Amino acid sequence: MAAETTSMSSATLVGAGWEKRATYDEPRLSEIAELYKELGFEVYIQPFNPDEETHCAECLKFSPEKYKTVYTRKAVNIE
Repeated sequence: MAAETTSMSSATLVGAGWEKRATYDEPRLSEIAELYKELGFEVYIQPFNPDEETHCAECLKFSPEKYKTVYTRKAVNIE
């Protein structure tokens, strides 16, 4: 996967202009990341953190290392 994968708080990412999209596992994670890139977005992949979820994530808590959260923002074109 070509997208960046690190760990920062959701609030930090949103404050830096990133928009939280959804949480996925493979192979959908790579497919979604590539699709957003093709649509002109920067893609940031965040390790899943069940403590930051505002929606039901009970089933994801059993193996959180399997999941990643996708954030995007419009790519800046520098010419």
